[in-house]
Amino acid sequence: MDRINHVETVYKCALVVVLLVVIFSLGQALYFMMTDKDDDKRTVWALTRRIGLSLVLIGMVALGIWMGWLHPHDVGR
Repeated sequence: MDRINHVETVYKCALVVVLLVVIFSLGQALYFMMTDKDDDKRTVWALTRRIGLSLVLIGMVALGIWMGWLHPHDVGR
């Protein structure tokens, strides 16, 4: 049982890290949008990375719920 709790803790920490990277990427896109004056694609690439990371985050949440590591609102516990 202790191993399952350890996996849940590590998985939740990984989710938080991915969420922080998504927020950082969004801030990076905002910065590029404000500072770039020419036809640079850095804003588009930052937003594309954010979308990809958001999809990874959604997939991780779905996998965590399916594996039983995450319990939304403690339903089924």
